[in-house]
Amino acid sequence: MQKITTYLWFDNQAEEAAEFYTSLFEDSRILEVRRYGDAGPGPAGTAMMVSFELAGQRFLALNGGPQFTFTEAISLYVDCASQEEVDELWAKLTEGGAESQCGWLKDRWGLSWQIIPTALPELLGNPDPAKAQQVMKAMLGMRKIDINALEEAARL
Repeated sequence: MQKITTYLWFDNQAEEAAEFYTSLFEDSRILEVRRYGDAGPGPAGTAMMVSFELAGQRFLALNGGPQFTFTEAISLYVDCASQEEVDELWAKLTEGGAESQCGWLKDRWGLSWQIIPTALPELLGNPDPAKAQQVMKAMLGMRKIDINALEEAARL
């Protein structure tokens, strides 16, 4: 078992969210669903806690009620190998959610994600400071990251 596990608080959609998230990434699965009993505080039989893995990383999701909501102060960073992966995840995660800028989005439950191609930090780390700044300028004008546009900016 991993020592530190991300714990996500949902109103009442933890099981639905975990099922959706596990459908997006290889090596992902629901591990366990613990349900409320007659003692509550949720309706008996509904999911209380969902344990799941995304790409081998363990998460816990709680149906804790509406008292707390997600903010951008925490996000899930996804390292994407290709533009195709960026495009696919972006489309699925923004459905019912909202696009932000620089590769950030909120999914339909309000959880923030960073969908970032591996090429972005490499291009931002260009040893030529002028090229790195051109990449930064290009990225700041994007919502979903476009690798070709970043590479073009690095060539200027």
